[in-house]
Amino acid sequence: MDIGSTTVKAVVVEDGRALWRDYRRHNTKQAETVLEFLDRMEAECGLAAERDRVFFTGSGAGFLAPLAGAKLVQEVVAVAAAVEKLHPRVRFVSEIGGEDMKTVFFTPGGEGTSKQVYMQSACSGGTGTFIEKTARKLGIPTEDLAKMPYDGMSLHKVSSKCGIFAEADSNTLVKSGVPVSEIIASLYEAVVYQNLATLTKGNTPVPQVLLLGGPNLFFEGLRQAWRHHLTKLWRERKVALPAGTAPADLVVVPEDALYYACLGCIEIGLGESADVARYKGRQELLRWIDRGQHEQKAKEGAKGLVADERDFESFLSKYDPATRACPLPSAPELPSLEKSRSARAAIFLGCDFGSTTAKAVALCPAGEMVFSCYVQSKGNPIEDARAIFRKVREAGLETIAGLAITGYGKDLLKDIVGADLAIVETVAHATAALNFFPDADVICDVGGCDVKIMLLRQGTVSDFRLNSQCSSGNGAFLQGVAERYDTPLERYAEHAFKARSVPKLAMGCGVFLQSDIVNQQRKGWSAEEIMASLAAVLPLNVWVYAGQLQNLAAAGRKFVLQGGTHRNLAVVKAQVDFVSGKVPGAEVVVHPHPGEAGAIGAALCARDAARGGAPSRFRGFDAIEALEYRSTTNEKTVCRWCPVSCRRTFIDVVLPGAKGRPWSKVPLEAGWERVVSGNTCPKGLLEDANEMRVVKAELEEVKRAHPNTAEMVREDAFRHARLPVEPEDSDTESA
Repeated sequence: MDIGSTTVKAVVVEDGRALWRDYRRHNTKQAETVLEFLDRMEAECGLAAERDRVFFTGSGAGFLAPLAGAKLVQEVVAVAAAVEKLHPRVRFVSEIGGEDMKTVFFTPGGEGTSKQVYMQSACSGGTGTFIEKTARKLGIPTEDLAKMPYDGMSLHKVSSKCGIFAEADSNTLVKSGVPVSEIIASLYEAVVYQNLATLTKGNTPVPQVLLLGGPNLFFEGLRQAWRHHLTKLWRERKVALPAGTAPADLVVVPEDALYYACLGCIEIGLGESADVARYKGRQELLRWIDRGQHEQKAKEGAKGLVADERDFESFLSKYDPATRACPLPSAPELPSLEKSRSARAAIFLGCDFGSTTAKAVALCPAGEMVFSCYVQSKGNPIEDARAIFRKVREAGLETIAGLAITGYGKDLLKDIVGADLAIVETVAHATAALNFFPDADVICDVGGCDVKIMLLRQGTVSDFRLNSQCSSGNGAFLQGVAERYDTPLERYAEHAFKARSVPKLAMGCGVFLQSDIVNQQRKGWSAEEIMASLAAVLPLNVWVYAGQLQNLAAAGRKFVLQGGTHRNLAVVKAQVDFVSGKVPGAEVVVHPHPGEAGAIGAALCARDAARGGAPSRFRGFDAIEALEYRSTTNEKTVCRWCPVSCRRTFIDVVLPGAKGRPWSKVPLEAGWERVVSGNTCPKGLLEDANEMRVVKAELEEVKRAHPNTAEMVREDAFRHARLPVEPEDSDTESA
């Protein structure tokens, strides 16, 4: 039996013939899944205690093996034993699991075959979980993911060293309008690169090559990427290949790729004495599941999110939107659309195009909210805009008096949708918070991919902290863990509040936190307990790790929590307890519309800007619905302004009156407008030297047409007449 980080696999063999095999995701319930497998083996194969022999391997087998009487076999040893038995000519093996990767080099020698093993188990980069998590975020069903190709696809830069950074790169590509098929192909590229560049340690994989593990077996595109890179590597390093054999045929993926660790255990077991690893039955494992693990958790763990039922009820009465009488103390009641029919005449619209969702809020001229909507990002900013404005129109809000947008997509979409303002996120969120809580001292906004903390003095932002480079403490990390445990995000709190004790997770880097979760999972902590622990450690990651605020009391007394992550009541409970513990007497409030706060702030800015009387630049619903666009990402779009060489995407949109770009390396005819995305600095907004010349010529033309009179006067005033130099008189010199 192979008890891995995400699945349990098992094989029953009698007299060299496989009688039974199966694999299943355990969803952190490793012991329970092992017990179920043993029960089925007894019923379906006649597995008997004290007669038959059992061998366990895998990352979760260390503690469970003695409970069943099994002998523990190191997983690399098991895999190597199976490979040597079934594929004696194989020289390199790559096994990719759910949360780890292994490479093994086999080198024949005079006294047998030597083995070099390299493993990665502390980071999710390049593993099956990393691929599946990204695919879920892109909305790709598992059956479609398995068929998506690598060959012939355009590739983009995706980090191969860190799963968190790779996810951020994927988000950037999504927002740039890159097709999801190309993003998946780029993920396969990153996985193979991670294996060849990091886990081979400079050694050359020579044929034959064996690919094992679920991802190598199930993902056709990943196999194609392996064959492409190995063929290229052999050609570059002049590796001699068997005559008459195609390079692709030297990369083998067996049908039993999932079960090689199990088969290796049996191979090793055949060499053991007959009294080793006698099956003890299920009794000890059953006792551990029923009592033992709970006793151990009580000793090692911390208390759950709620102390008792009274604590839970007290929290819900104040913070649960379903039970409190009004949105929040100090927050004015927001009328529904039916109460404000006048809003149909003219509204001020604010849109927040975030990393994971897009939001819109409509205000009437009096500043009352009359409509809001909240949709998951479809992976393309233009499609997100269409979806948002479609909902606004369906609500009957036809007349837009002002439009402001904020979020990651603001710069890309401003001219495309005809927004009047593109508001910086910190400004939008501060405006939204102060509108409801003018006496706020601190605003904490936890979004999908970033954390913003704003410190206020007398109603203005005096300092702020932004963390957008690490997943620690953000909503996307919580969502990823919930998806991993097949828990809908809206039910996260319900599950987390069930935990009466929780494991102690380390504060800090999201990659290390991911590794810590795996370790706690191996100890028997359930999905509910791990989710509760994640909520409990989130305030530490937000305030201490990301915000670098060691003295929270110095920041103020009134704290406002907003951002979509604070829709999760488990997070709110942890935040309230943490802040109250650090700041005695602190008042912690949640924005009445935490997820839409950015959009509310943008709408308020649009209303303020419209007081000047200028008409809105909004292009209209029909124009946005009919937007025609195309995206290009290839060698011609790579930025050459610096050595980083960002692989940008050119998103071209049909807009009336657009001049086009006939001078571009990717020419654009008149009537099309180009938006550049995927750049990591402002230089990347200019295509190349051709555009630099165009921009410079336009600036010179503007300067000639509208000269800077102040500069002209200054130059004239300080221009001195050149006076003749008279020869020096010798007498004067002597005097």
